[in-house]
Amino acid sequence: MAQAHHMRIGEVAERTGLSLRTIRYYGEVDLVVPSARSRGGYRLYTETDVDRLQLIKRMKPLGFSLDETRELLAAVDGLSADDTDEDERAALAERLDSFEAAIADRCVTLRRQLEMAEEFAERLRRRRAGRAASA
Repeated sequence: MAQAHHMRIGEVAERTGLSLRTIRYYGEVDLVVPSARSRGGYRLYTETDVDRLQLIKRMKPLGFSLDETRELLAAVDGLSADDTDEDERAALAERLDSFEAAIADRCVTLRRQLEMAEEFAERLRRRRAGRAASA
């Protein structure tokens, strides 16, 4: 079996666009625990850890709480585990379905907010253009 490539936290930060502080915080709250530690005590992460951080990063702007994020990650982990029984797998899949619906709702809300912001910006541009024309 091939050995996983381990990355130090700086490389992970660069790849994910997250700060070192944020990555450490996610470790402190058990969202992403480093896969290993170097002999010198440095946190070491794998590609799976990076994927997990990217998922968390995508949930944040949608307004998911840490508990909701933890719940989604637990469902994802359970579905990918070999020892998850069929009933539990069905319940986890149902939970993911509810997250998908929540994400879709939040996207609709964000689109509306973006439309309002763009409309507001356009009104300001027109107002400024109207003042410039009368000057």
